[in-house]
Amino acid sequence: MSRPDDAKRPDVTRRPTRIEVRDLLVMGVHGVLPEERQRAQPFSVDIDACVDVPVGSGHDAIEGTVDYGELVERAAGVVTSSSFQLIETLADAVASSLLASDRRLAEVAVTVRKVRPPLPHLVGSVGVRVARRRGDDPASGDSSG
Repeated sequence: MSRPDDAKRPDVTRRPTRIEVRDLLVMGVHGVLPEERQRAQPFSVDIDACVDVPVGSGHDAIEGTVDYGELVERAAGVVTSSSFQLIETLADAVASSLLASDRRLAEVAVTVRKVRPPLPHLVGSVGVRVARRRGDDPASGDSSG
């Protein structure tokens, strides 16, 4: 079984791993137009979170990785509790919040899509993707790079 202190042990083999969350649907109030600022609209969020996890026999416990349920809750909380004009700013706020939530995260990429953008043409969605590394972001709490 993996132990929480495995991250500090040099004898534990760790492997870079990407945790993926796809199409988290959350209601939020974000946008430039007045009608977007008056009521919540659906947003889709994708998360790629990079973490080194212990490998080998005896390392099969949640404590050895980052819980994707916590990533989902944190991302949803940013979308529902804040309000930005730009989805670029929203994606950056989600990425910063995720990095700040767990020091084991080395890097995150966040995609935010407006599922029903206010456009005169029919599109599936519009969105942005931001990628942040620990140390690139003052909110991550680490400037070591």
